[in-house]
Amino acid sequence: MRAAIYCSYGPPEVMELKDVEQPSIMDDDRVLIRVHSASVNALDYLYRKGYLPTRLENGLIKPKKSILGIDVAGTIEAIGNNVHKFKVGDHVFGSCFGSHAEYVTPRENTLSHIPKNVSFEEAAAIPCAAQTALQALRDVAQIKQGQRVLIYGASGGVGHFAVQLAKYFGTEVTAVCSTSNLQWVKDIGADYVLDYTKEDFENNGKKYDIILDAVGKRTFFRCLPSLTEAGVYITEHLFYPKYHPIQLMVSSLISRKKAKIHLAKPNDKDLDFLSSLVEEEKIRPVIEKCFPLNQIVEAHRHVESGRTKGKIVINIITE
Repeated sequence: MRAAIYCSYGPPEVMELKDVEQPSIMDDDRVLIRVHSASVNALDYLYRKGYLPTRLENGLIKPKKSILGIDVAGTIEAIGNNVHKFKVGDHVFGSCFGSHAEYVTPRENTLSHIPKNVSFEEAAAIPCAAQTALQALRDVAQIKQGQRVLIYGASGGVGHFAVQLAKYFGTEVTAVCSTSNLQWVKDIGADYVLDYTKEDFENNGKKYDIILDAVGKRTFFRCLPSLTEAGVYITEHLFYPKYHPIQLMVSSLISRKKAKIHLAKPNDKDLDFLSSLVEEEKIRPVIEKCFPLNQIVEAHRHVESGRTKGKIVINIITE
């Protein structure tokens, strides 16, 4: 099968297309998926660059796992003996390492059926980003109706789902993004939009119950004056190395109820929930561009630039 692989850490150019052995089902709770589409996430380029926390898991000198990709959408071609939720031929989406390849073998409990009203490309844009936003707001911040929520980086992969989910939970949403993204972010549900190139929410005198920094650009201490007494600040610290995790750990110790560090935990229950919201048109994935697999280098360059509008998707099957 074809796959985008990297054998050393470095810039996007370390990746190349190669023919590799097709995986087979090794555990009874796994399925074999022919991949139609996948997406590129921040975690992909951090693994490829060799960011230290990822090297601790993936090899200090060179990568143990040479195929990137954590979001997948495709068709099931075989199932393990203990798989009961799916059958051969089902269209599914979910989380699986190594999805920048023609075949993967994820576990059953990391998948869901693709919503009836979306394409493979749209389904591939959902898993990591939407689960990250959902768990950050619902589980970590314990979002409640009527609260004020600020999403920093509202036009990115996690951010644009966070805006929609915060509205679904009945809150007042302020979205912070760049000038070119103001209108479409408002169109997906933001009550207020702030252009970070022209104004700073830290100086507007407003207080927020939840501040979700979806792009790792604002530290807890900078956001602290903008939080209510019981407010919560959340960031995905491993994804964004600009602010060292130790800083956030210290922040949590100083104000344990306010600073929260969060990493998404993929699971089928959250995927089923998100799938239902998509089918009910309560949320929708926004895709800036789809790249063929042979343009994986260009896709990485774009995501790493930090200027992605919504999600970047990789089409594995092009016929």
